Amino acid sequence: MSQTTTEPTQPGSGRHSAIEDAQGIAFGAIMAAFGIAILTHLGLITGQTAGLAVLISYLTGWPFGVVFFVVNLPFYGFGLKRFGWTFTLKTFAAVALLSGLNLVMPELLRFDYLSTGAGAVLFGLVSGAGLLALFRHGASLGGVGIVALFLQDRLGWRAGWVQLGFDAVLFVVALLVLGDWRLVAWSALGALVVNGVIAINHRRDRYIAT
Repeated sequence: MSQTTTEPTQPGSGRHSAIEDAQGIAFGAIMAAFGIAILTHLGLITGQTAGLAVLISYLTGWPFGVVFFVVNLPFYGFGLKRFGWTFTLKTFAAVALLSGLNLVMPELLRFDYLSTGAGAVLFGLVSGAGLLALFRHGASLGGVGIVALFLQDRLGWRAGWVQLGFDAVLFVVALLVLGDWRLVAWSALGALVVNGVIAINHRRDRYIAT
């Protein structure tokens, strides 16, 4: 699922209790899992690590939850170096919960009808809400965003450009794999909505968690 390069709340800020963090991370992971259920039902993709996992799932038939969990494993080292143990452990918990929920989601949720356009927008909204919750509780869904920030620190590469480059390649590959430019276009709309939700609402100068 696409996400911006906005840095998560620094671990140890003391803004939330452990119970509040647990609730926020659970909410974020559940919303993200719901978003992925919509996405895969429609045969769409998204950006970042979630998009890579969805694409691998489509190509191999392996469950998204398993692929997403495994794909994220190499990124925790970057998260540890960039943000420390607290953020990394919270992110691991969020990824594990999302992965587990996705494995049981087919037994809990089925769609009778959902138009592609409405589904793309709904995916973007619920996923954006989930990511907001994770960011505000010092977590994320791992992946490319962490590496982008790491490379920005080490090499001076702009994190936004790194993520944009990854997503561009991913969507080109998706176009070749899916073979339907309309599905890719709807997927891009969903990714745009996700990033719009994050860009507008994840502003430290406006919104401060207490």
